[in-house]
Amino acid sequence: MLTCILMSKPGEKLTIPAPAKLNLHLSVLDRRPDGFHDIESIFLAVDFCDTLHFLPVKELKFTDISMKCAYCEDSALNIPVEKNLIFGALSLFREKTHYYQGFSIKAEKRIPAGSGLGGGSSNAAATLLFLNKLAGFPLTFDELLKMAGSLGSDVPFFIHETAAAKVTGRGECVTPIEAPYRHFVLVNPGFTIDTAAAFRLFDECREHSQITERSGFSNDFLECFNEPEKTVYNTIISELLQMGADFAGLSGSGSTCFGAFKEKLPALSAVDGLYGKWKIVKYCGLFTVSHCERQFLQ
Repeated sequence: MLTCILMSKPGEKLTIPAPAKLNLHLSVLDRRPDGFHDIESIFLAVDFCDTLHFLPVKELKFTDISMKCAYCEDSALNIPVEKNLIFGALSLFREKTHYYQGFSIKAEKRIPAGSGLGGGSSNAAATLLFLNKLAGFPLTFDELLKMAGSLGSDVPFFIHETAAAKVTGRGECVTPIEAPYRHFVLVNPGFTIDTAAAFRLFDECREHSQITERSGFSNDFLECFNEPEKTVYNTIISELLQMGADFAGLSGSGSTCFGAFKEKLPALSAVDGLYGKWKIVKYCGLFTVSHCERQFLQ
């Protein structure tokens, strides 16, 4: 992510990608004393990306953030700036390093909010990595990880800049691994899921012993959803399996489902078969630095 900052001329905007993540597997464990849950998960970084443009300005501490969103309602862009994770990462970095370069920032959002793809977390990590490089690396990797954990549970994964990792604890324990799959089809039905509400629903399911043990890849949230979400997810997962996916599941607490394919052609065929039926149907591969040359504008 960090190694592919794109800059045309001095004083012009710097462009960086912020990839989405998939949860190939997600087990939710006990609630922690801090109110969060421990997890056991396999995270994959994929090349379905937001693009962040940073334009340095002369005024110190200046921050202007504008958002353009390809797959969300206008209301999703009207959140207060102080709740934006890009702003949060920039503010925290300034607090820790006293690096006060001003920026006008434009975020081209493709990763929908509330989709289980970690878009906001990826934006925060990309911002921290970018600023640390631009400022001459004032922070160590461990210091970046600590800052990332304070911003959100998924942010530390993106700081590692790895294609795949086993993630445990609240999300702060990240162990890079070799990715078992290379080709994915993302299917988003067009509604959002509130993560905090999903965890409350999960706790209710656990209280009533509605969660069963599973072997292999799975997602504990899938058994907890009510209608119509449950039927929608089961329908999408079934369609992906019928179209040749080796595995299909739900990412995070929803709302994006995905199919994992060992070969590219069956994945592309599945995209053709599902396109137009659901709001978002996208082919993607694992995120690699070489993708930056395309600036993720497709």
